[in-house]
Amino acid sequence: MTADDSFGRLDDDDYPAYTMGRAAEMLGTAPAFLRALGEAKLITPLRSEGGHRRYSRYQLRIAARARELVDQGTPIEAACRIVILEDQLEEAQRINAEHLRTASQHTAGI
Repeated sequence: MTADDSFGRLDDDDYPAYTMGRAAEMLGTAPAFLRALGEAKLITPLRSEGGHRRYSRYQLRIAARARELVDQGTPIEAACRIVILEDQLEEAQRINAEHLRTASQHTAGI
C-alpha cells in the first residue's frame, strides 16, 4: 500500500478507523453501549488482527442516532429497529431520486 492509498482512507466512511474506546468517547457513552448495539445487530464492527473491535464513521453515525433515541427514553431494541428503518427509508429515497433523474433525462432526450 502506498501513502496515497492510506490517505484515501481518511475520506472512506466505511473504513474501520476507531477503536471501541475512542468510538465510545466520541459518542459520549460507555463501551457497553456499543457492545449492546452489536448484540442487537445494529452495527457489526470489524475486528483488528488482535480481535479488537473497530468502527467506521458510518457506524458511529448510526450509533449516535441510536443513542439519541435511547436518551429520549426509547428501549435499545426499539431504537435499533427505528434506526434500521430510517436507514432503509433513506436508501429507498436515494434510489427513487436516482430513478426519477434517469427517467427525466431519458424523456428529455439526454
